[in-house]
Amino acid sequence: MEIKKTAKKACRFCEEKKDPSYKNYEELRQFMTERGKIIGRRQTGVCAKHQRMLSREIKRARQLALLPYLVA
Repeated sequence: MEIKKTAKKACRFCEEKKDPSYKNYEELRQFMTERGKIIGRRQTGVCAKHQRMLSREIKRARQLALLPYLVA
């Protein structure tokens, strides 16, 4: 059995040296499915620290009605 090694994705926020913000909701939309769910960090390639910030900011944007909770 052979184990495949893939290159790790670099965290986008670490590379740009910035944190996610609820004010930039267009950027946050990239980390959500078309149904409105938050995509996990394994798929997005974001580090754990920024994934926690990302989910907090998405939830904050939902509270302020900048992002939808659910798309029917």
